[in-house]
Formats: sequence, C-alpha cells, structure tokens
Amino acid sequence: MIGGKYLLGGAAVLALCAGGTLAAQEPAKGVPVARATEYQEVTQWPDWTGIWYPDWSKLFSNRGKPMVLTPKAQAKLDAFNEKYKEGGPPLYAQAHCLPPGMPGMMQQPYPIEFLYSPGRVTIITEAYEQVRRVYLGQQLPDDPDLFFKGNSVGHWEGDTLVVDSNGFSLLTTIAPGVEHSEKMTTHEKFYLTGPGEMMEEITIVDPEVLMEPYTTKVAFKLDNSFPIREYICAENNRLESGEDGANIDLKLDGEDDPFANLGQDDSGN
Repeated sequence: MIGGKYLLGGAAVLALCAGGTLAAQEPAKGVPVARATEYQEVTQWPDWTGIWYPDWSKLFSNRGKPMVLTPKAQAKLDAFNEKYKEGGPPLYAQAHCLPPGMPGMMQQPYPIEFLYSPGRVTIITEAYEQVRRVYLGQQLPDDPDLFFKGNSVGHWEGDTLVVDSNGFSLLTTIAPGVEHSEKMTTHEKFYLTGPGEMMEEITIVDPEVLMEPYTTKVAFKLDNSFPIREYICAENNRLESGEDGANIDLKLDGEDDPFANLGQDDSGN
C-alpha cells in the first residue's frame, strides 16, 4: 500500500507538470500576435518563383569580349594553359569538393531558384547546393570576410534586381586559370527579356587582375518540369576507403599542403 501511495503521488506530480507545460505553451489571451506585415513589400516585386535553367541556345551569343588581363595575370594564365596541354584539366577543386563560388556558380549547367522574404532575395543553385543571400537596402562591408559566394547587397530598379558583391574566397577563380585578388567586386543585373526568359548581366572588376571591367551575360529559361535535386559535396570531402577500411591516399596533396601528412605515422604510412 505504501508503495502504491508513492506511485500515485508520483503520477499526480507528473500530471501537474504536464498540465503546467501545456498551459505555458498556449498564447496569452488578449495579447496581439505579431503578423508578417512586411511581406506586403514582397508582393510588389516581379514574380520569379520557379526553377530557372541555363538557356543553352543563347550561351555563346551572350558572351562578352575577351578579358584583358594585367601582365602578371596573363603570365599565370599562360602557365596554366601550358600545364593544361601537358596533363589535362586540373581537378584540384573537384577532387576536394570546393564549390565554384562566385562568379562561376551562376554559370554552372544546373538550375537556380529565387526565394523572397522581406529585405532579402535568396538565390539557390543546384550545383553544390550553394545559397546566396542578397540583402536589400544595405551597404557592403568595408572590410569583408572572404566567402565562396562573397557578400551581397541589392536593390530593385523597377523590375530589375541590381546586386553588388565583394569579399570572395581566393579559392575561387574568375575563369579557369584566371585567379582574382581580394579586391574583386561584381555588379549584377537580373531582368526578364520575355515570358519565362531571364538575363543576368555580370560585370567583374579587379584592378590587380583585369585591365578593364569584364562584362558577360547568362540567360535562363523558366522550366518547372524538374525540381532542384539534392547535390551533396562537402568541402575537403575527398577520402575513399579500401578493402580493409583504411583511407586511400589519392595523391592529391601538394608539398605545401598543411594537411598532406595528416594521419600518417613517422614512416609516412
């Protein structure tokens, strides 16, 4: 009986606690609940919802004139091209799962998607599941952290989205063999050229690499036939397992790689 009383008392305490928890979760009566009124602003923007695929029919007609490089940047590109002829395309970025970042992420053969929220336009790309957050009505940082996608701010000029970005990771490139400096900035304009047709103009400025600003265009076409798919590839995710479960050395590390000997013993194994 005594044990039964203890059990009954414990059950009563649990019931009271549960009741108190439920009561605490209920909204207080008479207290107004804030509403997302700022979404009224979003309804004034052009509706770009849906999936946008690169329009390959306009791929080559939208390319700008060739980049004019500084002598130092041109020398690096020439060395890159010579190495390319000897050993084929470099696969360092792909082997280490490095995302293309900006500006390359907007020129991938994969779809993109626009999401709207008050004060922000979010651009999602299928390739590497990259996400760009464009903050509206804000200023770029003077001393930005370096990110693969950079730091982006924007504003609307009618139905055109204007985006300025800075602070790009030095692991990204302007084009194959064309590296950039921390001073690189991009200026983009997104607008519709017809029903279900979008154009992106991107101008790249980097005084240490480019003799003059470089402008190119990328065309997209609305196609909701296929949704954006999952694309998993984590940065530095490069290890494979052998039959015994041990990691296989893919021989991708350079002599200056600080992680080249990670996990090896004194004998180098």
